[in-house]
Amino acid sequence: MAEIQKLKEEILTDLDRRVADKILETSNAELLKKLISKADSLTDAIQIAELGTTYKRTGLHFDKRLDKTGDTIKYFKRNDTLSFVEPKDLPKKEATCFDSEETKEPLIHKLIIGDNYDALLNLLVQYRSAIDVIYIDPPYGKDSMGEFAKTNYNNALTRDNLLSMLYPRLVLACQLLSDNGVIFCSIDDRNQAYIKCLFDDVFEERNFICNFIWQKKTGASDANDIATTTEYVICFCKNKEQSDFAKNYESYDLDRYKYEDEFVEERGVYYIDNLDRGGLQYSDSLNYGIECPDGTITFPNGRTEYANDGWIWKWSKSKVEWARKNKFIEFRKSKGKQSGWSVCYKNYLKVDNENKPIERGAPHKNLITEILNANGAKELKDIFGTSPFKNPKPIELIKYFIKITNHYNSNPVILDFFAGSGTTGQAVLELNSSDNGSRQFILCTNNEITDTTPNGVVLDVTSKRLKRVMTGKCYDGISNFEWAKKNKPLGGSLEIYDIATVANFEDTEGKTPFEVIDETLYGEEKFATVQEKTEWVCDNFEHTQKEIESDEEWLKRQEDNNATRS
Repeated sequence: MAEIQKLKEEILTDLDRRVADKILETSNAELLKKLISKADSLTDAIQIAELGTTYKRTGLHFDKRLDKTGDTIKYFKRNDTLSFVEPKDLPKKEATCFDSEETKEPLIHKLIIGDNYDALLNLLVQYRSAIDVIYIDPPYGKDSMGEFAKTNYNNALTRDNLLSMLYPRLVLACQLLSDNGVIFCSIDDRNQAYIKCLFDDVFEERNFICNFIWQKKTGASDANDIATTTEYVICFCKNKEQSDFAKNYESYDLDRYKYEDEFVEERGVYYIDNLDRGGLQYSDSLNYGIECPDGTITFPNGRTEYANDGWIWKWSKSKVEWARKNKFIEFRKSKGKQSGWSVCYKNYLKVDNENKPIERGAPHKNLITEILNANGAKELKDIFGTSPFKNPKPIELIKYFIKITNHYNSNPVILDFFAGSGTTGQAVLELNSSDNGSRQFILCTNNEITDTTPNGVVLDVTSKRLKRVMTGKCYDGISNFEWAKKNKPLGGSLEIYDIATVANFEDTEGKTPFEVIDETLYGEEKFATVQEKTEWVCDNFEHTQKEIESDEEWLKRQEDNNATRS
């Protein structure tokens, strides 16, 4: 019950945000709050809160798939055939200064097979507000919107094979993100505007970071009109005020730092800059004399006496005294100055001009070049000898997004719930290998059957890819593939879960929800008593009974609505 109360409080806080963003009237919000406080279940509370989202601030309207609560609980069941632990003969990861005793052990990653909506509902049991980075690459090819997708000029948009599929999953993803979590979504230029509006509604427009423009290829000679060589990656934070992005440490000119002094060990190398400047914002308090090494006095612009010519010192008199004492000031002879001196200050690499530690760098830019989409197919070919998956994203693209989120001082969790071939998993593994990191990946994907994956994408590609790069061998023992010849195994263990079902009223001994659900798959220790297990299941698995309207149900509802309107 305490957990339900906590989640109710989160819903109430979200209502307050809607009022602040002028999405919801205050009087309506107060009514919803009263109803939510009296709700008997979390499902009822969520459905009441959704009454306050009818009006969309973005103006984007589409026919949502309705959700309903059934009597079937979905839960994780370990796939013992595909799961594996890190081989004992692999070299262990060295501990870093950020590691606890636990993180010195092999990392356990997760791959969930099944509908990602059900997977996300189950992940909320363990990972609510605990996912640091989400990357998704939802389907957006030329046929991905289906025969019902159309646009007219009356602001009625129907793109349900994309928008209505993605909306409920984004709602769950938002609940999974940590307070400083970040989500990235790849999308093409045709669908970018609609998906951006969808993200605005779910994550709130104020938490928008940017649209990354990714130049995925250098040309398109087969284009009929304009050659499109780019895609977008939409980026939002859970809470922009708490976002934490890494700096681009290759953005500054290291060659500029060419001097060193007796403080080089703690302050690093430095370059110099003039302490005086001319400008429009004149301040008389910054127009004073400074004593030079030969005892003479120099004023801004090399004057020998006070005058208001618009030139001033950049620092106050007291700061200059401090800087001289701590040797941040350097005097240089200058024939072009009346006083014969230039007053300079040192810009150190490791500290700022108050002697505080600093990391030199500039914000990353939203233009991504030099990462080609064709690399994704080449990377799969190295692992399989062919490319059994259409249009996989290149590993370096995913690594780029993970690296710029600045989750290095912790053990971040990275989620991809449209995992496809498993590129995100390999990207995480390669980053851990390169910097001794302790990132954990969670992948979710359906076992979709295609022409190139007759047994399903998980069985033919995703699980095999991860097995090969993590252990150097496939499930059948094959190890003579090209990637294994060039690289050492990346290590780690992989837990693979299927999504199983059980009726909430099942009471057959050994088959009840309290017996078939394994709490250890959700980060829990085995419960000591039946009562503890029962309370945990009741508190955490009610919401996993939610179901999204099927294509057939949705189409039938649209036909009924059209018939009613006509």
